[in-house]
Amino acid sequence: MLLHCNPDKPNPETIAKAVEILGSDGIIIYPTDTVYGMGCDMINPRAFERLCKLTGQVPEKANPSLICHDLSHLSDFTKPISNHVFRVMKKALPGPYTFILPCNNNIPKIFRSNKKTIGIRVPDNSIVREIVKALGNPILNMSVHDPGDEMMEYTTDPEIIHNYYGSKVDLVISGGFGHLAASTVLDCTGEEIVMLRQGLGEVSW
Repeated sequence: MLLHCNPDKPNPETIAKAVEILGSDGIIIYPTDTVYGMGCDMINPRAFERLCKLTGQVPEKANPSLICHDLSHLSDFTKPISNHVFRVMKKALPGPYTFILPCNNNIPKIFRSNKKTIGIRVPDNSIVREIVKALGNPILNMSVHDPGDEMMEYTTDPEIIHNYYGSKVDLVISGGFGHLAASTVLDCTGEEIVMLRQGLGEVSW
């Protein structure tokens, strides 16, 4: 299923359909402020197994990020963070960044492993953030990679994404062309913030 959605004013019916699918073991593809993402409800282990199988990963070793609506429930998933890290996150988000943080005991239960960290995303994209807000839980997110072009890591055209993944997932939301670059990844598990990957987000603090 392919649904078009205006990123400036997301259609409530499209948001409701995405939430319905996510609540029923579903996997959806959606725009973010970087590349298109593929994800499921974080509290649905059956959907997470489907997501890992689709992306060729083992659940215990997979490293999806959590897409959150905002930072209000950060303590539900992470250990206490320093004031400096929180200030940086407040300045950068919503935006094209993934913050790697020490996770609390709730995350290993989801992954059935001794996972120590989790990536947190709050994209500057109204479609996916409205989905997460309506769902009431973060989305376990993985980037949509290009299935055929060895010269291009990410597929930017939602129509092409649907042509390939439409029969493999439950919904593709088209919100315009995506970017060729992913998020900037910042490791916040040590005393200093360390950039692990330069993406769309500029580091200026």
